[in-house]
Amino acid sequence: MSIGRVNRTKGIALAAITSTAVAAGVFFIQGAADADPKPSLDQAKKQVAALQEKASAIGEDANDLTGQITAAQTKVNALKAGIAKQQTQVDGVKRQIGSLAVAGYQTSGISTTAQLLLSTNPDQFLSQASTAQAFAGQQNSALRRYQVAQGKLTDLQASEQTELAALQAVQSKQDALKKQIQDNLDAAQKVLDKLTADERKRLDEEAAKEAEKSRAQRPTRGGDRTSEDKNLPNVPASGRAQIAINAALSQLGDPYVWGASGPNSYDCSGLTMYAWGKAGVSLSHSSKAQAGEGRRVSRSDLMPGDLVFFNTPISHVGIYLGNGRIVHAPRPGKSVEISPLDENPYNTAVRPG
Repeated sequence: MSIGRVNRTKGIALAAITSTAVAAGVFFIQGAADADPKPSLDQAKKQVAALQEKASAIGEDANDLTGQITAAQTKVNALKAGIAKQQTQVDGVKRQIGSLAVAGYQTSGISTTAQLLLSTNPDQFLSQASTAQAFAGQQNSALRRYQVAQGKLTDLQASEQTELAALQAVQSKQDALKKQIQDNLDAAQKVLDKLTADERKRLDEEAAKEAEKSRAQRPTRGGDRTSEDKNLPNVPASGRAQIAINAALSQLGDPYVWGASGPNSYDCSGLTMYAWGKAGVSLSHSSKAQAGEGRRVSRSDLMPGDLVFFNTPISHVGIYLGNGRIVHAPRPGKSVEISPLDENPYNTAVRPG
């Protein structure tokens, strides 16, 4: 074997070894990147809470679009009804034109002069000719009505297409937000999946105890509070505010579910909408919208029943109870509970009703 051939063979072998080593190195690095270290229980709780809070904030953005979708759908439905009505009018004018055209054709076979010469009663014919002129005028009038009616129909159909496009755009945007909600919840679950079975059981037990503690604070049927927490006295509230407070407190311990507004689960704006609805005040299912559905009040003037909003931009809402406490539906994985007012970044407050 020649020296050149030996060197070529060694070169090929070295290249193969190097390629294998590089591939193995890439695989090792990728594997190390994919295999995140197991978090401690406290780290996992913080990571999960952050992801769930992010999902909750995105959920309120999606809720805000629900109002737009409802309004757009109402417009589309109104246009559909208008189109149906206008189509009936157009069809009616078309039938009238058809009847006039048939009648006109039956007398249009020979000229007016010939008809006069051939008539056995010229006076009667002249009278009929006058009627024919009026008949022609009816045809022209019917054609004008048709043009106007058809024009209105075309305009309504164009408006419907515009509103449908707007509706579909908002729906697509909400669908994208829903996917983001689920992505964050899936990421939170992946963190939990890294824990041991005993650690996950411990977290479940903690959540169950928190929910049970909240349920124990529900008011009696007479509206009296059962909590022994000295920070939650029966602060006097106006009639409707008291009804809203009692309605919210009666849901303590119910789970947070995005998009829910009762009777057994809630998101934050769903709870406030439900509670004030019991007091006869209609609110939107959106924390951002609710911030504009009442009289703005300063933090120093807060009264029980006021809606308190958090974060910038607004993405959370609760009901003020007095003594620096609120009742709210915090986030996925939690239940309706009583919390300190300062637990979340304060934004603003309004007084409904």
